[in-house]
Parts: sequence; C-alpha cells; structure tokens
Amino acid sequence: MIATQYKILLPSDYDMNIIKERVRNNGYKTDGFDELKFKLYLVTEKGVNHNLQNSYCPLYLWKDSNGLNKFLFNGFYDNILNSFGWQQVNIGIPLIDTTTSKITENKYVFQITRKIQPQESLNNFKDKIEESIQTFDDAEYIVIYNPEKWEYEVCYFLNDLSNVKEMSGVTYSILHISQEVLPE
Repeated sequence: MIATQYKILLPSDYDMNIIKERVRNNGYKTDGFDELKFKLYLVTEKGVNHNLQNSYCPLYLWKDSNGLNKFLFNGFYDNILNSFGWQQVNIGIPLIDTTTSKITENKYVFQITRKIQPQESLNNFKDKIEESIQTFDDAEYIVIYNPEKWEYEVCYFLNDLSNVKEMSGVTYSILHISQEVLPE
C-alpha cells in the first residue's frame, strides 16, 4: 500500500465554504476509484480546533501504485493543478493500519508527526512504535512512515477530540470519505 497527501495552505481570510462546496459537488467522484482503499477530504480552519491556518489536505491510502498512477497521470489530479497550482505530493508507506469500513463514521483526523532517530538497527521498530503511540477505545488509526525524511505520522480517526486535547498535532475535519467498493 501507498499513502499520499498534499497540503494546500490557504490564506487566513480564505472562504472555506468554497472548499466545502467543492467537496460537496465533487467528492463522490473518487468513490470506488481504482485501487483506492480510502480518500479523506480533510480541512483545517483557522481558529477551529486550535488550528492556526486554513488548509485543504486530502489523505489517500492506495492498494498499490496503479491507482495512484492513474490518479496523477490520467487527468484526475489536473483538478488540483488547475485550482491550486503545482503541489508537493507527500508519499508514505503504511506500517500499521487498523482501519475498517467504520472509518466513514468519523468526523476528525488527528495527525501527529514524529522523527525516526538514527539508530543501530530498525529491527522490531514497528513493535516499538506500536508500544509508544497512544491508542483510544474504538479509535482506528494508521501509521505511515517516510524513509526519505525518516519520519512517521499517526493518523487517528475520531468523533470525539477530548482524548487528544493534551497531545500536539493537527486536527482535520473530514468533509467526505471515498472508499473502495466492497463486494456484497
């Protein structure tokens, strides 16, 4: 699997209803997209949930590179290019994924970023991450790492933010979730 996210920073006075309307009118277009496990249409709004800025930051989890390649190179990503210009697409590799179809029941993503410090061995590092991250009852999460930056992110999928009040990270509101179409 491959995770991707682009973080489009918007001006402080940007009318976030423009993004909300955009997602309301177009979010369904990635429902059932080839090789997409899920896409979360995420935003931050200045002054909401302690966020300091407005942003639009979709997060994708791809089953393999075929779906990502189709999205980027067959015209679908052109909508972002035409609306927001050239964006850096951050790539990560899922290390731990506890998500299920229940992901669609959530209102927020709380994302924390941590460095992977130089060390003599990465043997059992996944276990060390699992032991070190905070988990919450009924909260699904995904851990995504990037060996180019030697960082990992934990994305918690939540309805209640009270458990993360004391943690430092970014709280995104979920506007829409596209996911794979599961066989009946």
